[in-house]
Formats: sequence, structure tokens, C-alpha cells
Amino acid sequence: MSNQIKTVVLLTVLSVLFIYIGKALAGQQGMVIAFVFALIMNFVSYWFSSKIVLTLYRATPVPEDHEVYQLVREVATAARAPMPKVYRIPSMSPNAFATGRNPQNGVIAVSEGLLRILNAEELKGVLSHEMSHIVNRDTFISAIAATIASSIVMLANMAKWAAIFGGHRRDENGRGSGALELLAMAIVAPIAATLIQLAISRSREFQADQRGAGIARNPYGLISALQKISQASKEVPLEFATPATSHLFIVNPLGWGLLTKLFGTHPPLEERIQRLRNLRPHGSS
Repeated sequence: MSNQIKTVVLLTVLSVLFIYIGKALAGQQGMVIAFVFALIMNFVSYWFSSKIVLTLYRATPVPEDHEVYQLVREVATAARAPMPKVYRIPSMSPNAFATGRNPQNGVIAVSEGLLRILNAEELKGVLSHEMSHIVNRDTFISAIAATIASSIVMLANMAKWAAIFGGHRRDENGRGSGALELLAMAIVAPIAATLIQLAISRSREFQADQRGAGIARNPYGLISALQKISQASKEVPLEFATPATSHLFIVNPLGWGLLTKLFGTHPPLEERIQRLRNLRPHGSS
């Protein structure tokens, strides 16, 4: 199954889960109210997510005469994509992310630490990866998935309190949702939503690695960059990093414990590197 089809299926499952829990919690009226609330959240995410995340990480625009700006222009030309805005994060933790609702409004942000430890080939590999996210509209898809998943968690919390305080709802046909059903939903729904969101995020990372290597014309710069970023970011944590934004970065900025491996937004680094090593450089036979 292609990543595009897989993403559509997973987003559909998320949406169905959201509608189901809303209906079970408060019937048709509750479903409609929750759905409208989700639409509002999606609207805010679509139009303002870039500004929010750039403000959160205190990112500032990179001048056009800066070396990284010129390298982004080269990558955008190779990808046949519009030139994105380029921002710099004032942190010595090496990392980068892409955001923007579409390729015409794309943004690439790189940290001071990233610029310090990577050479030109490695930096080109990272920028090509981020450009791939913009071209593939991954930033928009991830924002929608995160919004729906957050809405499901919100509804699940409502179901939990309804179950605790003896919630029991009946619809117009006399069918009801008892406390046990609501409690089970409150436990299962957030886990299911999180796993689906992670599946979407991880599949897009693999695709961005592959396409980014194609834009850069070889996978070796990105391989070396991932190794350097992973090692250095363990020593220098990224300030202000949050679970809500961790999926944006090229390497998870929150740590590398067992829970991160199981429930992290990124695939295991070793698997990403192995897949990149299996790629042939552009133009090789």
C-alpha cells in the first residue's frame, strides 16, 4: 500500500473514531457539536500553525545573503518547488523542521546548532528532507491528524468523567451508552488515536527521507546528518520542545527512551539509515 493511500485510510479511521465517540457520548447532537469544534480547530491549525510554532521556538527570518538561504534556494530549484521562507532557531541543539499549509506558504527552520555541526553536503541532505515534507504537503496532513487525535482525547476525557459520575445516555431509538462502555471508550480511544497518528507521521518520515535523498541526488549527506543530529541532540536538548510539535522535527527532540521508541513520532533512526543506504545515488547504474 502506498504512503498516500495508507495516509488517507488512517485519516479516515481517525475521523470515524472521532464521530463514533462523539455520538456515543452525547448522541447526534453531541456528534455535531464535537464535529463543529474539530472544524474550528482545523481552521485555526490550517491558517495559524506556522506562526504559532515559529513563535514557540523564537525563530527569526534568515537574510537572503546567508549561506543557508542560498542552499535552500538551490534545493527548492532541484525540487521544482516555490522558494520557502527560511528561519533560524536560537538553540544550540541541532534540529530542523518544515511547516506551512501548502508549498506556496512553506517554511523551513534550522537551529544554530545544526548550522554549526553540519557540513554543506549534510545540510543539503537535511534541507532536501524538509523540502520533501513541504512538496508532499506533510505539514498540512500532520496538522490535521494531530487536531483530530487531540479532539478524540478531549472527548475521551469527557467520556471518562461521564462514566465516573454515572453517565448513561439514550438516543431517540432507546439505545444507550452505559458507564462501562463510556469508560472502555475513554481508555481505548486515546490509545487508538495516538497509534494512528504515529503511523501517519512515521510513514511520512520514510517518504521524506527517500524523496529528500533524490532531491539531494544522493543519500549520504542525509545519513551522516541524521547520525550527527541524533548524537548531538542527546547532549544538548532542544529548548521549549513539546509533544505537540515533536513530529515536525527531522529527529525527535524529546529523547530516546523505550516509550519514545514505541510511541515516538519518528521511525527508529537505525531503520531510517538502513533504508537510505539501500537507495542508489541519482544517476548510478
